[in-house]
Amino acid sequence: MPVNLPLITLAQEHNEKIAIATNEGAFTYRDLLHTSSQIATHLLKNTADLQEQRVAFLIPPGFEYVATQWGIWRAGGIAVPLCISHPKPELDYVITNSGASIIVAHPNYEQILRAIATEKNLRFILTSDTLPNSVNPLPDVDITRRALILYTSGTTGKPKGVVTTHQNIQAQVTSLIAAWEWTASDRILHILPLHHIHGIINVLTCALWAGAECHMLSKFDAEVVWNRISQGDFTLFMAVPTIYVKLIAAWENATKERQKSMTAGCEKMRLMVSGSAALPVQVLEKWRSISSHFLLERYGMTEIGMALSNSLHAQRYSGYVGQPLPQVEVRLVDESGELVPPGTPGEIQVKGPTVFLEYWQNPQATAKAFQNGWFCTGDLAVVENGNYRILGRISVDIIKTGGYKVSALEIEEVLRTHPDIQECAVVGVTDPEWGERVCAALVLQPQRQLTLESFRIWAKEQLAVYKIPTRILTVAELPRNAMGKVTKPSVIELFR
Repeated sequence: MPVNLPLITLAQEHNEKIAIATNEGAFTYRDLLHTSSQIATHLLKNTADLQEQRVAFLIPPGFEYVATQWGIWRAGGIAVPLCISHPKPELDYVITNSGASIIVAHPNYEQILRAIATEKNLRFILTSDTLPNSVNPLPDVDITRRALILYTSGTTGKPKGVVTTHQNIQAQVTSLIAAWEWTASDRILHILPLHHIHGIINVLTCALWAGAECHMLSKFDAEVVWNRISQGDFTLFMAVPTIYVKLIAAWENATKERQKSMTAGCEKMRLMVSGSAALPVQVLEKWRSISSHFLLERYGMTEIGMALSNSLHAQRYSGYVGQPLPQVEVRLVDESGELVPPGTPGEIQVKGPTVFLEYWQNPQATAKAFQNGWFCTGDLAVVENGNYRILGRISVDIIKTGGYKVSALEIEEVLRTHPDIQECAVVGVTDPEWGERVCAALVLQPQRQLTLESFRIWAKEQLAVYKIPTRILTVAELPRNAMGKVTKPSVIELFR
């Protein structure tokens, strides 16, 4: 008998249970095991083991996506999920950088990906191809092998390929299963992108590891999500702040009767989580009034999985991301690498089995990312009353102005309380006099206007004078990436 990956062994215990449910129907763990073994056989094509060959795949959320990901792993390959909203140059970059030898595509993406496969002389497989009837023996895949390459959002230069092993994934998943008490009776609605750790690990892999049901939507639609939540049969929901904002808007536009059923559906859940970007306090409060859930905020990165989380049962605090998760060590250090006392800001550094193996074929970047075995996140935080509060990226969210260091996230939180401001992004723009000038891009409430003068008069009541933006710009919407994170370099460009 081949030695199976733990994920596969666990799935065998849940054979007849529903694993994945989509608009096309429901698929059991047995279906997933069978189809993924057929895909693995097809990928192997008479070889015994893919030996960590990279397989890039572009498939919409659904059963075929999961079966392909598992098939790549079971064949001994490294899965390289592509983003469905990326244009050709970005897909080309990931395929080239990862050195993929095989591309698997859904027919929707055949045109764009077949062209790349032909140019680069790569093997090309469509998900509509006929799969082999008989399944060949599959290789033994050790958990120390590389499993996944996810690309960073590239906010600080070209995207880097983050390599995690099966062992890293196991640590990331079991840490969250312990902290958030996943069980086989859980049912989760999956609406997050599947080229990102939030969607792949926190939702999909945790659900399947626990033997739970994962209900997948092909794309996010606020009305569809509310219809599903209103049915009242989900136990968990995870999303990013922009999704909660869209769900709040849809709730506000609904009839009183429909609002009641929406709220009732939320109340039947045991946990609702927000992550991938800072959750504005006003969104947290509004969601709480709608759903009666105090959203659980957590902190993580592609390189480390999840590191910090508010408690499942104890009190949660808005603006805080809680404490270290099981199996994760966290510390805060100053610029010279010395530990900082509680109440003093420091860089978050993380250690443990959840931390990634390397940046793909980039030993310099890998070496630079670690300090004495600790991964340097580049994020600044402070511990207050035992809980971590994120102050932002050291590079873009910490603005050095006139000798002061100020947190862009802290200023944004204050600006969102202004009656005319709907959303905002605060950045430091290079300035010969101040070093960096505090600037704010603002999305105003409908039919509102704001002058710099009236804005600054209001801000003086709320903020130290050196934290007040000296330039403001009104925009229709803020530039964001696929996960809904505001891309600060693009905001800085608006002021240039």
